[in-house]
Amino acid sequence: MATSSERPILSGAAPGAADVGVGGGISAGEPTAVKARGFWEQAWRRFRRDRVALVGGVAIIVMILVAFVGTPIANHLLGRTAYSLNTNAQGFEPALPWSHTPTAAGTCCTLYVLGTSDTAGHDELLGMMAGAQISFEVAILATIVGVAMGVLLGMIAGYYGGVVDMLVSRATELVMALPLLLFAIAFSFTVGQRLNTYTIFGLFAPGVVTLVIVISVFSWFYPARIIRAQVLSLREKEFVEAARMVGASNGRILRSHLLPHLTGTIIVYSTLLVATNILFEAGLSYLGVGIPQGEPSWGNLINSAVNYYTTIPWLMVWPGLGILFATLAFNLLGDGLRDALDPRGTL
Repeated sequence: MATSSERPILSGAAPGAADVGVGGGISAGEPTAVKARGFWEQAWRRFRRDRVALVGGVAIIVMILVAFVGTPIANHLLGRTAYSLNTNAQGFEPALPWSHTPTAAGTCCTLYVLGTSDTAGHDELLGMMAGAQISFEVAILATIVGVAMGVLLGMIAGYYGGVVDMLVSRATELVMALPLLLFAIAFSFTVGQRLNTYTIFGLFAPGVVTLVIVISVFSWFYPARIIRAQVLSLREKEFVEAARMVGASNGRILRSHLLPHLTGTIIVYSTLLVATNILFEAGLSYLGVGIPQGEPSWGNLINSAVNYYTTIPWLMVWPGLGILFATLAFNLLGDGLRDALDPRGTL
């Protein structure tokens, strides 16, 4: 038997509808409207609850701003660039962090926050910032080109099947069988010497175009296989059959009906691939087959710091930390996006 403090739930209304009817001016028997959330709104709600992924995303934004906006500001404030030499800072060993060294004109004094990267007087801090710019340019551009190639070939192979699928699959297996490092070394010492001079109107440092081509050639097959497998499943769905029945062309089906279903996979894989490409660029530059020596790359900084690892070990620490933080941030962001874009996730 209900007491006076209990409020009955009206038939046909959700729990809480009686409270809305009493205090909100809505009739007690009218159900409340619930706003429907789209896929991207639900994904954003899941993503913003992942604090680790948010930290990774913020870290990426900060590093990109430091690399592309902070570098020219630091060059202006310090009055030099990562390529500038200071004969007064030259010696048998690089200058220590927070060193005050006379300028090339003999006036006092210029500050090296992280010291110099070598005995020629190159600023380590400016080299780190310029190296971040080169690493992001190579990694992001190579990811865009490689993923675009993989998505295009994967969609075509999965949708058309038959001979087209066989050709794309055999090409994928052929590229996967090639030794990446040996090909990169051979490409660098042959065609790469001429491609290094192409900077596209001075927008990129020498060697960026070469590395983008090399990495793109060897990074398209994984997204192609992933996209092909998904398209093989999606092409049999009812909405694709309905599009065919109303006369939609194959291009329109691929662009308007299949590609939106692949967006989440493409975004997640791209963020993870950027981290891999940052490591790959640094590794090739360290081996001397990536960004040419003399350019401020993280791999080149580690290569020059090897000569002083017993006396000045922190010269290897700074670019190592840059690579670590960049790859970790992209991996954390990729993991968070993978969970957020999973339609089976909970809000």
